[in-house]
Amino acid sequence: DRAKRGRGQVHVSLSEAADVPAAPAVDLVALDDALKTLEGLNARQSRVVELRFFGGLNLEEAAHVLNVSVGTVRRDWSLAQAWLFRELSGRR
Repeated sequence: DRAKRGRGQVHVSLSEAADVPAAPAVDLVALDDALKTLEGLNARQSRVVELRFFGGLNLEEAAHVLNVSVGTVRRDWSLAQAWLFRELSGRR
């Protein structure tokens, strides 16, 4: 029924949407270099980052693509994020 379809939706004007802070800028060249390094250290972790960050896959979808458990993807994602953070912030 029509009355049910619009429930829970919030209408936002373009000017209101423009006030939303943008996501932090990512240096894609540095990220690509870091991912190449990570690939040499742990290819699956690198692939998880590619699937999640660039492919937009959730944990379950990435696990299906890689044919591993969700727990494995969750662990790889967490470790890869920590490694990339250190790598991209220049701290080793």
